[in-house]
Amino acid sequence: MKLGIVGLPNVGKSTLFNAITKKGIPSENYPFCTIEPNVGIVSVPDKRLDVLTQMYHAKKTTPATIEFVDIAGLVKGASHGEGLGNKFLSHIRECDAIVHVVRCFDDGKIIHVDGSVDPIRDISVINLELILADLESVQKRLEKAEKMRKGGDKEATLDAELLQKLLALLENEQPVRAYPATEEEKERIKSYFLITSKPIIYCANISENEVGGPDNDYVKKVKEYAKKENNEVIVCSAKIEEELSTLDDEERQLYATELGLQESGLDQLILASYRLLGLMSYLTAGEQEVRAWTIKIGTKCPQAAGKIHSDFEKGFIKAEVISYDDLVAIGSYTLAKEKGKVRIEGKDYVVQDGDVMLFRFNV
Repeated sequence: MKLGIVGLPNVGKSTLFNAITKKGIPSENYPFCTIEPNVGIVSVPDKRLDVLTQMYHAKKTTPATIEFVDIAGLVKGASHGEGLGNKFLSHIRECDAIVHVVRCFDDGKIIHVDGSVDPIRDISVINLELILADLESVQKRLEKAEKMRKGGDKEATLDAELLQKLLALLENEQPVRAYPATEEEKERIKSYFLITSKPIIYCANISENEVGGPDNDYVKKVKEYAKKENNEVIVCSAKIEEELSTLDDEERQLYATELGLQESGLDQLILASYRLLGLMSYLTAGEQEVRAWTIKIGTKCPQAAGKIHSDFEKGFIKAEVISYDDLVAIGSYTLAKEKGKVRIEGKDYVVQDGDVMLFRFNV
C-alpha cells in the first residue's frame, strides 16, 4: 500500500515525513525493494503480533507495512510546471491514496507561502492543481480514444464515452472520485492512473501546545469541509510526531501519556489509511515467524494464500483457520485443535480480520 503525501510548502509535510522515515523499517529488511530518498516504509500498528510472538516464542515478527511517498514542491501552478510540483505529479499517480497535509496553526516564525493561514484556501489550491493535471491527462487520452474509435475499436468507444464524462466533471473543478462509477467503470478508471480518482485523507497539522486539547477553529473548518466530501480527518502535530519517532517504545509511551495521547497521530493515520482502502490483516504464526499479511476486505482463501506465494494460490487445497481471539483465549494452537476450535475452510471462505491461518497446498 502506497500513500502520497501532498501539501503546500511550510504546512508541516516534510516534518511529518521525517517522523515517518525515522520510525521507518530499514530497507535491508525488504530484499528486492529499492527505497528512494523520498519514500518511507513503516509498520502497521498491530498489538496482536506481540501477543502471538510471546505465545509461539517466535524468532521473528513481521508486521504489515505501508509506504509513504513524499510529493515535494506543490504550489499554485504546479500542473503547468510552477515550482517543482510538476516533476512529482507522476509519483502521485502510482499511489493508492493521498494524504493531504493542511496547516492548522499560527506561527509568525514559519512564513506561509500565501502570507496567511487559511486551510480551506490551501486545500482548494492543491485540489485544483491535481484536477488540472488530470484534465490534461484526460484530454490526451480522449483524443487518442476518439481516433481509435473511428476505426471501429469497441474498447476505444467505451473509453471515449467514459472519458467525456470525466472531462466534464474535471472542467467543473470536481475530482474524478466524485463520479458515480459502476464496477466496470471503476476498473477502467483505475487503468487511467488519474490523481483525483484516488481516495484522500486530510491530516490537520496543529501546534505542539494544542495536542490533546479541543479542536481549534482551523481544524473545525477542515472537518466541516471533509464531511461534505465524506472524507476523514486525522488531527496531529507533525512536530510532536517527529519527536515521538526518535524515542524508544517505553519513552514514547511515557511521553504520549504525558501529552494525553492514547494513540500517536501517525498510527491513527496508518490505520485510517487501512480503512480508506478497505484493507485488513490475516496472521500466520509459528516458531520461526509471526507475520501479518495485508489483503482487501472480502478476499477468499486462495487469493489470501497467494499473498504468501503464488504457488499457495495455484495449488490451494484447504486452510486451517482460528480467530485470533479464540486462539488467545485458549492459549495454544494444539489445545485449540483438540477443542475443535480450528476450522477447515475451502476455496469459498472469505477471510476475516485477525484470522490465524495455515494453508495446505499442492503444486
